[in-house]
Amino acid sequence: MSDLFHLTDFLDPVDPYSLSYDSGYKDGQIGRSILTYTGEFPDLSGADLVLVGCGEERGLHGAESGNLSPNTIRHQFYSLYFWHRDFLIADVGNVRRGNTLNDSYSALKTVVAELVGQGKTVVILGGSHDLTLGQYEVYRTRKTIIEATCIDALIDLALESPMKSDNFLMEMLTGEPNYIRNYSHLGFQSYLVHPDMLETMDKLRFDCYRVGHVKEYLDEMEPVLRNSGMLSIDISALAYSAAPANHISPNGFNGEEICTLTRFAGMSPLLSTLGIYGYRAELDLHELTAKQIAQMLWYFIDGRYKGRQESSIQERDNFNEYHTSFSEVETVFLQSKRTGRWWMQLPNKNYIACSYKDYMMASTNETPERWLRALERE
Repeated sequence: MSDLFHLTDFLDPVDPYSLSYDSGYKDGQIGRSILTYTGEFPDLSGADLVLVGCGEERGLHGAESGNLSPNTIRHQFYSLYFWHRDFLIADVGNVRRGNTLNDSYSALKTVVAELVGQGKTVVILGGSHDLTLGQYEVYRTRKTIIEATCIDALIDLALESPMKSDNFLMEMLTGEPNYIRNYSHLGFQSYLVHPDMLETMDKLRFDCYRVGHVKEYLDEMEPVLRNSGMLSIDISALAYSAAPANHISPNGFNGEEICTLTRFAGMSPLLSTLGIYGYRAELDLHELTAKQIAQMLWYFIDGRYKGRQESSIQERDNFNEYHTSFSEVETVFLQSKRTGRWWMQLPNKNYIACSYKDYMMASTNETPERWLRALERE
């Protein structure tokens, strides 16, 4: 019996009938190997990654009805073939809906914090995007300073809205005490965002990248995600053609682009939680959005597996070391011999993730923007 059995006070088991257990899964599919809480709580001691469903969506439209959309995602995810046999996945079911929205946040935080405390990577299947508050509370409760990233077509700072999902970022980014060292926002669509919001984010020294920039410089987002401790994704960031359950905009990331981003996130040694929010099964077409999310999870796990191959910065024999100077500043760049990824040294001698482009700029006596932004936040 798992030493996390007490979490069943906050969780409902997965309904096996929602997973097509009657027909079963084929050999090699995730459904044949995943540890799922359907009756007895599974032993999580060997689990590398844990799925948690949370269908709470009162923060989106105030409705009192529950949301079983996580089960639709599960059905599609369990049907995928798995290539990493020595990577163990578990599914602990769905967080019970609280009497109030804040109760649901608290229950989600309690479950995820316990799992993270046991060294597990946790994936949250939402639910409305404001559940990111419960996800962030994991770090605030543990007093862990992190960099946080959201992928979303909108920047949820609409204070005039009564819906929590429209303005939760204000509480997350400005609440005290605050444990967010830096916040990055990927994929906002300019015509959906008030210019004043961008000015506010820039004054706070946060980094916002519009969808066109991310699509054009996709590889430049890898260091952003490598530096992140938590990632929150709203499916509004996906184009309608990739996610028919997204009714916010016809534009956004295609399937390959969002899977690349989740793979980058999986490779981060710092990232311990991923939340995917905004999916509503009743708006989906042939469960195509659920299939897209399932494949995003597959690539996240693939990145997690590949990230195991990376050396720590202290193992210098596994890195190429380049000394350079720009603007009368001397610094060091490191390139991994195993994965080809780059790091650069700040004046305080700490290293942050960067890209080959940053190294090339420094080599031509240009100051990398990433280096400047990091100094502004010191």
